[in-house]
Amino acid sequence: MSSPAPKSPELSDKSRKYDRQIRLWGEHGQTLLENAQICLINATALGTEILKGVVLPGIGGFTIVDNGIVTEEDIGCNFFLDLTSVGQPRAKSATQFLQELNPDVHGDHVEENVDQLIEAQPEFFKSFDVVVATAVNERTTVRLSNLLWDQHIPFIVCRSLGFYGVARLQVKEHCVIESHPDSRQSDLRLEHPFEALKKHMTETELTPKVPWLVVMYKCLQEWVDAHEGRYPSNYKEKSELRELIRSKMTADEENFEEAIKAVNSSFGAGKPSSGIREILADDCCLNVNKESNAFWILSRALKDFVENEGNGLLPLPGVLPDMTADTASYINLQNVYRSQAVHDAEIVYRRTRQLLKELNKPNDLISEKDVRLFCREAANIAIVRGTKIADEYDKGYKATQISAGLETPNSLMVHYMTLRAVDKFQAEYGYLPGECQVEVDTSRIKSLAAKMVSEWGISTPPISDDLAHEVCRYGGAEIHSISAFFGGCIAHELIKLVTKQYKPFDNTFIYDGTTTQTETFKL
Repeated sequence: MSSPAPKSPELSDKSRKYDRQIRLWGEHGQTLLENAQICLINATALGTEILKGVVLPGIGGFTIVDNGIVTEEDIGCNFFLDLTSVGQPRAKSATQFLQELNPDVHGDHVEENVDQLIEAQPEFFKSFDVVVATAVNERTTVRLSNLLWDQHIPFIVCRSLGFYGVARLQVKEHCVIESHPDSRQSDLRLEHPFEALKKHMTETELTPKVPWLVVMYKCLQEWVDAHEGRYPSNYKEKSELRELIRSKMTADEENFEEAIKAVNSSFGAGKPSSGIREILADDCCLNVNKESNAFWILSRALKDFVENEGNGLLPLPGVLPDMTADTASYINLQNVYRSQAVHDAEIVYRRTRQLLKELNKPNDLISEKDVRLFCREAANIAIVRGTKIADEYDKGYKATQISAGLETPNSLMVHYMTLRAVDKFQAEYGYLPGECQVEVDTSRIKSLAAKMVSEWGISTPPISDDLAHEVCRYGGAEIHSISAFFGGCIAHELIKLVTKQYKPFDNTFIYDGTTTQTETFKL
């Protein structure tokens, strides 16, 4: 008998098209991506590669702000322009080529100077979820930084120059529910078993077919009874528990072997970590008001749960790791955890609705599905609070940190300083270093870098001749392969920002294509 046809062929087609990425950030993440709007300032090679990285997975729309005209130099490094584009508006040509990548995405362009746009229409940027600026000068960077900081819009300013790239993320506050940690600890509540789990374990007979969690639980209770109610907390005690489990084996029983291997990773979950405690103690959580977003209202409901019904513990996620067992045993155990997770989430949901009512906010601001997701991820929620890019241009800003980076062998902090000197050079001379005289400009770059370091109060030696010359010899030009790689990295960060999943870099990212080295700094 054939399978029934899907009710929505259109949805099915879209699911197939974006299947691999949906596995990373889910249908809800894809929906956020498809509703997002990105603004790109300047359709450079780096800028178009960044957009490529979000157009292909289906960003809702993008707008390019650029009043430049396509030159032959642009065609030499930008794959989204061709010979027919020469003499045409760069924003328009790049938009047309980028839209060909994905018909689901809407592209637009504004052929205006960004400084004039800031002056005449500062509200223009409010319709975007993220603004990305490439190859903008120091003055424009500061103006955009101040404007977007006040409008609470994430801002990435970046540049690709020869073999080097630098990106700086500005975000006032970014809340992450699904941070996807590299090593996620399963919350099994072995030290704090709830009543339904106790009942299930008591009624389950220990056999080679039950999940290893049953083996662990029964052996753990025996160990605890022999140690005055204490749970194993160090290597020696956990080794004793492993030996106890091994002594119960009568043959090569896989579930017992899995239980032995799982001893080190099965304890300690459930209690809020220091990072979670900081979020729950944050003023935004303690004093929710009409301006509070959904994240902080959920956090307050979570705090109330932990302090009351949870008895100091987070809501149970209800997710079990894979285990070797017969199907019925595993499903029965899974249902015990899932039922408790639903119970905990229901308490948090009721508290959330109460808070929404008290704050006179609409009930549909936070759905029951939202609460269940938040409770499942409660152990790994995160807040990123950044700094304003404009502040970096104040003398002495983070001088101690910059000095420490410059003194660290093989650190890319010296590249950061050199690329900052490029901004100073452009502001002072009106062109990019190397466009006229490479040797003369190399000396000027070194001089500007030395002056900048001196203003910061840093006694570090100036940049090397080789690094200064490497920056100048390209005359401000981009290398497509470098821009493509670097643009892909920044596109990843854009997706993190709009899907509110995974933590974005915090906050400065440097790439050296000559050594394929990357490094991040928090400035």
